[in-house]
Amino acid sequence: MTMLFTATAAFPALADDSKIVVGFATAESGFMEAYDKPATDAALIRIDEINAAGGLLGKKIEVVKADTKSDRAEGAKAGLSVLDQGADLVVVSCDYDFGSPAALAAEAAGKVSFFLCAESVKAGIQGVGPHSFSASVLAAVQGATMAEWAYNKKEAKTFYRLLDSWTEYNKGICDGFDWMMPKLEAKGAKLLGQDTFKNDDPSIAAQISRIKALPKEPDAIMLCTMMPGGVSAIKQIRAAGINSMILNGSGMDGSYWLSAVPDLSNFYVPVQGSIYGDDPNPEVTKFNAAYKAKTGGDPSSMYVYPGYVMIDVWAKAVERAKSIDADAVVAELEKMKNEPTLFGSRTFTSELHHQNQTKYLVADTEKGKPAIIDSWTISEPIPLDALLK
Repeated sequence: MTMLFTATAAFPALADDSKIVVGFATAESGFMEAYDKPATDAALIRIDEINAAGGLLGKKIEVVKADTKSDRAEGAKAGLSVLDQGADLVVVSCDYDFGSPAALAAEAAGKVSFFLCAESVKAGIQGVGPHSFSASVLAAVQGATMAEWAYNKKEAKTFYRLLDSWTEYNKGICDGFDWMMPKLEAKGAKLLGQDTFKNDDPSIAAQISRIKALPKEPDAIMLCTMMPGGVSAIKQIRAAGINSMILNGSGMDGSYWLSAVPDLSNFYVPVQGSIYGDDPNPEVTKFNAAYKAKTGGDPSSMYVYPGYVMIDVWAKAVERAKSIDADAVVAELEKMKNEPTLFGSRTFTSELHHQNQTKYLVADTEKGKPAIIDSWTISEPIPLDALLK
């Protein structure tokens, strides 16, 4: 009896060791699905590539999933669900507010978590813990990039700051803008005013009235918002006859919503790669074709791409660590400096599990059609103290 029990108890460990499990605690329903599903599909493409090449550490990667339903409470349950299914890596939603419950569950279990594309500094060490990372670029970099680019390349001298205070992502965009503005003001730029609204506000008429009351229309409006309410805000701004450049973060990339704002023009966002067939890197265009072959549709926004990057850098770290032990993998990730990926380089340190500087492409929408027109890298990395303000 004793010998039989001992032998039987050993077999599950051997069985578990025959595979590496990636658990997706992400949104398969609700509004976050628009961000999570494309990035998840891209991650699955990279997993398929790794498995086709012999796997990771000689083992196949197995995928398990649980739906967060775009709800924070369900997110915590989804994190626990994939952990119960043996997840070695827990992949969580593309936003700090909605992904952190699952990431915190992974941290408590001593597992590595990766936000699909969250861009708040909290989506990592600062808000979750030392085993948590994000595959995307900080929202603050987006705000800083667009402000500096608009000043240097579009000769924007006057700005207005309009913050949708709903999520940490939105606040991060404006934080980066706030960090950059004093540098631009020293060169002659001017902030004409600032205001706030909430993503689900049915009307921003009061905010628009204050913009229209200015002696002169601002050259650029830094609009720090995301779906779904961002569409309504943009529509109302243009319907009010305000034709200023609208600068936004990457959260408003994509053409899928543009029919709601017919003939939108003078609208700019930073992107890590182009979904429009005009990326200067031909490998991105090849990936877009592979994505369409797998999913039946074109990428809907640049938030497809961080999903691929996430699996790529994590798998490299596992191979270099020769282990899936969380601490060993984190140590290898933190050694990465300008690590090349298909969608730009990645650097992680023991202080920051995000990107605080990167080269962005700039997508310009004119008459309802987005296209890449330029690229920009902010003149210096955003320091940690500015990110934590």
